Amino acid sequence: MNKDIVIEIKDLSKIYRLYKKKSHRARESLFPFLGKLHTPFYALKNIDLTIKKSEIVGILGRNGSGKSTLLKSIAGILTPSSGHVTVKGNIVPLLELGSGFHPEFTGLENIYFYSSLLGFDRKQIDKKIDDIIEFAELGQFIGQEFRTYSSGMKARLAFSVSVNIDPDILILDEVLAVGDAVFKKKSYEKVKGFFEMGKTILYVSHAVDTVKSLCRRAIILDQGEMILDGETNFVIEQYERLIKASQAEYLTVRESILSLQP
Repeated sequence: MNKDIVIEIKDLSKIYRLYKKKSHRARESLFPFLGKLHTPFYALKNIDLTIKKSEIVGILGRNGSGKSTLLKSIAGILTPSSGHVTVKGNIVPLLELGSGFHPEFTGLENIYFYSSLLGFDRKQIDKKIDDIIEFAELGQFIGQEFRTYSSGMKARLAFSVSVNIDPDILILDEVLAVGDAVFKKKSYEKVKGFFEMGKTILYVSHAVDTVKSLCRRAIILDQGEMILDGETNFVIEQYERLIKASQAEYLTVRESILSLQP
């Protein structure tokens, strides 16, 4: 892999088996000679993607298009059905709200717990703990159980840990949309600072204005396929065409966008 490349994805597919009845799963497993009882569903299909160091790449797509599946595959949370994902560097995924945090642990305990899951040891976190707590703005609630937190508090703690432990690659899924206006602005500035530090960021959002301001490159996922990869403003124009298309126009618009892909 080229030294400037930090993420390389080749022919990546993720296939799930869909069954009409719950019992069909067991029947197919126990009696394979009776034939297939499932329908394959491609959450991702033949994805090829290369990302270089210091890039901030926006990932656009409607709900169910495969965005979260792609991010989880890159983060190593999901195993590909076929193809390969190669990642160079320390990767921190901030995907689902509260994922990786123990509900019965305090905020402080969860900082160490979550960081350990990401591969950081206690000494490393000790050096960052004050910055993490200050950025999260939880005050005395840092000593309360995580289960008592509001969704905004959970998001602030998760984001603060993720951005303060110095990852090489940061994966963000809609996290800048959570929290009050002041925290959103602070988080946005933190992400911009990461770019200046040479970090690599994958950013999923339905807020195209934020994608436009943060990312120089963007991709569109649709039905598990990457249908466009290019300069952000151009990609957003095509994405807006896609989401505004009527049901009758959808296939024609999709094919026209696919034809733009080199």
